[in-house]
Amino acid sequence: RESIKERARLRLREFDVGDKFSHLPLPRASVLLPLMVREGKLHLLLTVRSMQLRRSPGEVCFPGGKSEAIDKDEIDTALREAKEEVGLQPEKVEVICRLVPGIDKMNHLVTPVVGFIEDTFQAIPNPGEVSDVFVVPLEYFVKPLNYKTLPYKTSSGYLSWMHCFTYDDHEHKTSFKIWGLTAHFAVFLALVIFGKRPTFEVHYDLDNLISSSENYFMNLYSSLYERKKSNL
Repeated sequence: RESIKERARLRLREFDVGDKFSHLPLPRASVLLPLMVREGKLHLLLTVRSMQLRRSPGEVCFPGGKSEAIDKDEIDTALREAKEEVGLQPEKVEVICRLVPGIDKMNHLVTPVVGFIEDTFQAIPNPGEVSDVFVVPLEYFVKPLNYKTLPYKTSSGYLSWMHCFTYDDHEHKTSFKIWGLTAHFAVFLALVIFGKRPTFEVHYDLDNLISSSENYFMNLYSSLYERKKSNL
């Protein structure tokens, strides 16, 4: 169990971007990617957004949200939001790194913060924000049983595609659809930790994952920036 964690820690630290992208002039948000070891395998904890929420009700996501003035950095934001949403105490998270950010449909710069939590963690969902909490084996995001791509238009107007996974959860006796930025982060996390080719196409050069993931993000950011300029 420790060796699984230790291998993952070493891999993740190679990909830690720290505050490299924090200076970009976009509103900020963070998500926590909570990893745990169950039955000798890495698992990832995910939440389902409450149906009461205005934005993306019922969608699967990681605990997280917008940065607030009290937050020192992206890690603070992710830990605060995880506590508010699922009752995860910040001191119960072993934070490992920050990975390359993404840009959501509201044009927030979203930083994924990766941390280990105990497999005994019992979520206490805040009903106003979260309707369900579940875990998925991390390997599912490189070797899924049910996968497709969805076409979408980026915020800068390009036609692209996104990952979409359907995960059958036997514990909940239900299927969860994991797509968009959440799926994007989960796939990248799995690529980083396992270092093997997935059974589907990805946006990266897998032999140069660090540089290609940063280039992919900067291209996304540049196209958004160009569009903002042309709209002025």
